[in-house]
Amino acid sequence: MLEIEGLCKRFEEQVAVDDLSFSVKPGEVLGFLGPNGAGKSTTMKMIAGFLRPDAGTVRIGGADIVDDTLRAQRNLGYLPEGAPAYGDMHVDRFLEFMADMRGLRGTTRRQRLDTVVRDVHLDTVLRQRIDTLSKGFRRRVGLAQAILHDPGVLILDEPTDGLDPNQKHEVRKLIANMSAGKIIVVSTHILEEVEAVCTRAIIIADGRMLIDGTPQALAERSRWHGAVTLQLRDSGPALRALDDLPGVAAVEHDDVHGEITVIGNGTPDLLGRVNDLVRDRGLQVEGVYQKRGRLDEVFRSITREALS
Repeated sequence: MLEIEGLCKRFEEQVAVDDLSFSVKPGEVLGFLGPNGAGKSTTMKMIAGFLRPDAGTVRIGGADIVDDTLRAQRNLGYLPEGAPAYGDMHVDRFLEFMADMRGLRGTTRRQRLDTVVRDVHLDTVLRQRIDTLSKGFRRRVGLAQAILHDPGVLILDEPTDGLDPNQKHEVRKLIANMSAGKIIVVSTHILEEVEAVCTRAIIIADGRMLIDGTPQALAERSRWHGAVTLQLRDSGPALRALDDLPGVAAVEHDDVHGEITVIGNGTPDLLGRVNDLVRDRGLQVEGVYQKRGRLDEVFRSITREALS
């Protein structure tokens, strides 16, 4: 397991991480979320052993990152913010160098190098200097070195930063494929990434944990969770009828997209009651769907309340 207990870090008068505790089990992909300055990158640097905590402990597979650093780091892959690398090295030489640092030898070494080059799609830039690569390719080189030794614990700080939509999809698919039996912690600002790859999410602000749960459980805290959206040819009659429907807390009209969203007050089966009203009133509906809830709205609500 990855175990974080009572983790604290201060920079002069600024408290970056404040008594943070959580654990992650194999098979979990943890989304680590928070606004800028929340302490995410500082926490990840302490987990990886690049920053010494002022208090608290980090244990990776039972090995303390401070007292038994090398044993803890042997099973750790780390993609830091900015993906630093040796810019004057060619990509293939950099990966060979990282294989040396990780002690990879013989057939295993060649297999791992071939696998990461294929999985991260680096074959077209192997003979290029790293400082000539685009931001997206530099990010992929950083990801390749993090997974080269097939670690049991992966700490990924903004893994899709700078990637185009196709590249983001490939990296998310790679994370999902690697997740069985591994511990993966992903820091990201992209909430759709949490929904796409994470089995669990933690939100922090001012270095303190605010919430810990599944992405689905977080989405269920949204005022839009279970809301019903209708696409109508003529919204006038529907607006009046929906306002009077039992169990409705609010009705929102989107003139741009020609949609009406009905927000419930927690009463069950809102969708069924909206469908009954559409049928009984003979409303001309082009589409009806139920919303899952919006993580961005939950994120804003939780962090604003904590920082106010």
